[in-house]
Amino acid sequence: MLAIPLYDDTPKIHMPLATAALITACSLVFFWQTGLPPRAAERAIYSYGMIPAVLFGSAELPARLQVVPSWLTPITCQFLHAGPLHLLGNMLYLWVFGRSVESVLGFGRYLVLYLASGVVAALTQAFVNPTADVPMIGASGAIAGVLGAYLILKPRGNVVVLIWIFIFVRLVSVPAVFLLGLWFLLQVVSGLSATPGEPGVAFWAHVGGFVAGICLVVVASRNAIDAAQANALLLCGPPSRSATTLRQKWRLGWTLGVMGRSSWSQDWNDLGAMTETGSRWRATTGAGRVLEFPWREVYAARS
Repeated sequence: MLAIPLYDDTPKIHMPLATAALITACSLVFFWQTGLPPRAAERAIYSYGMIPAVLFGSAELPARLQVVPSWLTPITCQFLHAGPLHLLGNMLYLWVFGRSVESVLGFGRYLVLYLASGVVAALTQAFVNPTADVPMIGASGAIAGVLGAYLILKPRGNVVVLIWIFIFVRLVSVPAVFLLGLWFLLQVVSGLSATPGEPGVAFWAHVGGFVAGICLVVVASRNAIDAAQANALLLCGPPSRSATTLRQKWRLGWTLGVMGRSSWSQDWNDLGAMTETGSRWRATTGAGRVLEFPWREVYAARS
């Protein structure tokens, strides 16, 4: 059985510049790796990969392999990959889930969350087996943090997954909570059943990165979480100089829609009042909560 996530159904209000930059960086590093002679490629993995024994000082690399300080390898290891499938799988998950997270957090906070989750993931794997001398490489720990952040920011989202079982091929829409919850459970079970110190998938890095992403996104932006989890109102149309209600805007030719769990409706009873404040729109709800966005991206949250 093969299950591949393809895309989700949550709206993106910003260009995913950081996600695209991370995918580009990982791809360029991989092309650099593949262009090296076999022995040089192996040396690069030992030089830039995270080796727990070296990180904690119980072992030391030969001088010719000490390209960066050991404390920096939890970051450098995030950009190396073991093969094309390793790279493609990681970048697919980053593209599917990273865009939505970046759309809420913005370029800077998203990038910090990504790198910090990767560092926590590497340290988690290192603490599980601190004497291991096998290099850990790959972006999956950092991407696990993005998955954890997605779970908090987009709990009502759905992900379209390609299911392939022998000759049976089908696209299935799966709730993100179920998909990511099952993924996390599989990482824990696989980590518990894996032999410590043996080469293979760094399951505990995935677990540590996922938990780190959840914690970091809560700290990063409480307001962003409120906006992302709320039922939202999306408006598209020219700005207006008069303060008016959303219903009147709709009558003037605006395109409006109320985004609920996974579908669009026109339930005007749920809409609040909208007024222009400079170049931004202010959307309020019956409970009086206020969120401000640029005029093309107005969101109204319900308590």
